[in-house]
Amino acid sequence: MSRWQPDASGRLVKAALELYAERGYEQTTVAEIAARAGLTERTFFRHHADKREVLFGGSREMAEAFAAAVAEAPGSAAPIDAVAVGLDAIAEGFTGRLEFVRRRQAVIAASAELRERELVKLASLADALTVALRGRGVAEPAASLTAEAGIAAFKVGFARWVADPDDGELAHWTRDSLRALRAATGEG
Repeated sequence: MSRWQPDASGRLVKAALELYAERGYEQTTVAEIAARAGLTERTFFRHHADKREVLFGGSREMAEAFAAAVAEAPGSAAPIDAVAVGLDAIAEGFTGRLEFVRRRQAVIAASAELRERELVKLASLADALTVALRGRGVAEPAASLTAEAGIAAFKVGFARWVADPDDGELAHWTRDSLRALRAATGEG
């Protein structure tokens, strides 16, 4: 091992992404990821629960930020408008990360196990939003339906952003998806 270098977690993510793209997720081991990052397996497991989670770090923080933005939206905002505030807030966290996200999404798309983990992450986001909406006084089933609609707008907007040849901003695509959803339900 070389001398200590900062950002072990970031180096592990970079190494994992490179190896998954080169060899495939299933064919890559934790030992190989750690070695590519210049770290030990023990260090890997201090930062990530397993080789799958190395691509999903920050999921909890993202859910918390989304829910906090929804909770802090103006009290007069309709539930879907509060979700729109949350969408804008999390879009900010993706600024300047499009190339990384594109590489990450290509790796996820190539692995059924990683696609499944992505769905779990989205379900956790929906749960966090539902709780935030209930905290705003939104009753069921409106809280769950609005949260799921927000996640649908995020998923569609995110996919469109990743595919955008002009390298636009995520917020543009999530807002556009939310507008399309509102139009489809007769509210736009």
